[in-house]
Amino acid sequence: MTFKTTLRWSDVTPHSAYLNRRQIMAAAAAAVVARPALAKSKYSTDDAPNTYEQITTYNNYYEFGVGKEDPSANAGDLKTSPWKVKVDGMVDKPGDYDLGDLISGLPIEERIYRFRCVEAWSMIIPWQGFQLSGLLDKLGVQPSAKYVAFETLLRPSEMPGQKQSILEWPYREGLRLDEAMNPLTLMATGLYDKPLPNQNGAPIRLVVPWKYGFKGVKAIVRITLTDKMPPTTWNMMASNEYGFYANVNPDVDHPRWSQASERRIGAGLFAGRQDTLMFNGYGDEVASLYAGMDLRANF
Repeated sequence: MTFKTTLRWSDVTPHSAYLNRRQIMAAAAAAVVARPALAKSKYSTDDAPNTYEQITTYNNYYEFGVGKEDPSANAGDLKTSPWKVKVDGMVDKPGDYDLGDLISGLPIEERIYRFRCVEAWSMIIPWQGFQLSGLLDKLGVQPSAKYVAFETLLRPSEMPGQKQSILEWPYREGLRLDEAMNPLTLMATGLYDKPLPNQNGAPIRLVVPWKYGFKGVKAIVRITLTDKMPPTTWNMMASNEYGFYANVNPDVDHPRWSQASERRIGAGLFAGRQDTLMFNGYGDEVASLYAGMDLRANF
C-alpha cells in the first residue's frame, strides 16, 4: 500500500536532513502529516513552550534506557520507515496498515499541551497530530467496544532497553472509549513543525494531556478495540503505584512522593515549584468523564 502527498521535501525536512538519505526515509511516514506554520488549536495552552532541545533530550522511554538522557543518546538506530500498524478487535476495518494509509485524510493541527510526569516534573510541548477520535471513526468502532488498547514496537535489536527485564515488553497502554473519543486526545506525529524524533515516540504516539505521561504510549504498532479493560504496563508492574486511569490528581500522592506540586523543566535554577492542577488544568473538558467515580480508588 502506498500514500501520496503534494508536499515537497523542502516543506517538511531541513536542508541538512534532505542530504541524508536515512533521515529522508525516516521522515517519509510523517510526510503526509508534517505541515509548516500550523495554526494553534483552540485547545492549546497559553504557556510558553519548552525548547526543542529540552523536549528532545529529557525523556522517559525505557526501551532506550532508564536515564533521562538515554533516549536521545540511544534512539538513533531505530528505523521508523516503513511502519505498519495492526488494527484489530471490535472494529469494522481491521488490518495491517501502512502508517501513511492509516492516517491519510485526517486533519492535522498543532496543539501546545501541558505535559505532566508522574515523577512531578512537567513541560509545555507543541505537538502536531490529529484527534484519535477521527482515526477511530475512520476505522469504524463497533457498538460493543468499550476500550482502546495500544502496543509499542518490540525490536530489541534497535531498542536496547528491551534486552533487559525492566518492564514486561512490549509496552502496553489503554483508554476507556469515551476518553479516546474526547477531542483532547491526540495521536502525535510531530513537534515544533518537525517529524516526531525517535526519542519522543516516532513515528506515532498517543498524547492524553490530562493524564500522567506514562499513558502516552510511543512507537505504536497495534491498536485494539475491546470490551474488556486492557492490561497496561505500569499497572501490571506496580498496581499500587500506577492505576489504569492515571488522571493527574494533586490529592492522590504516589506512594513514594507527593503529587501536589511540580517542577517545570527549563524554568531556571531558582524557580520555585508550582501547584499541580487537577486533570493537569483540563478539568473543564474532561471532568464530566469521571462524574460519580471515586478518583482515589480509580487513580
